[in-house]
Amino acid sequence: MGLAIALHVLSAVIWVGGMFFAYMAMRPAVVEVIDASHRGALWYATLSRFFRWVWAAVVLLLVTGYWMIFSVFGGMAGAGWHIHVMQALGIVMILIYAHVYFAPFRRLKQAVANQNPQEGGRQVGQIRKLVGANLILGLIVVAIGAGGRYL
Repeated sequence: MGLAIALHVLSAVIWVGGMFFAYMAMRPAVVEVIDASHRGALWYATLSRFFRWVWAAVVLLLVTGYWMIFSVFGGMAGAGWHIHVMQALGIVMILIYAHVYFAPFRRLKQAVANQNPQEGGRQVGQIRKLVGANLILGLIVVAIGAGGRYL
């Protein structure tokens, strides 16, 4: 159980913490410092690296989450309300992330390859909105996961 919790929490920290950093610290700095014609390339390079970690986090979150549900709680019926909410919001987050990865991120990659900064900027804007929504969900999930059984 200790290993499952540790991997679960580390995966959540990597994903949600990475979104917080990108949205709250890097995005404003990029706008302030980087010329608009280079922002798409910078975001593509940054997200390419981050998304590798997110895929690993998603897999570990699912594996460790269900491992704990079935080995500790004896299945979904034995899990508290907070586990059900955490699971539902986590699945929504995964679906949003998959959409970001397979749609606007792929279009960003094409825009960077075609040296089209306007299209790259549009795709970065779409990614920003979706990451913002996922960040809010992620912070809610972390709060519920940390304190849910005490609420």
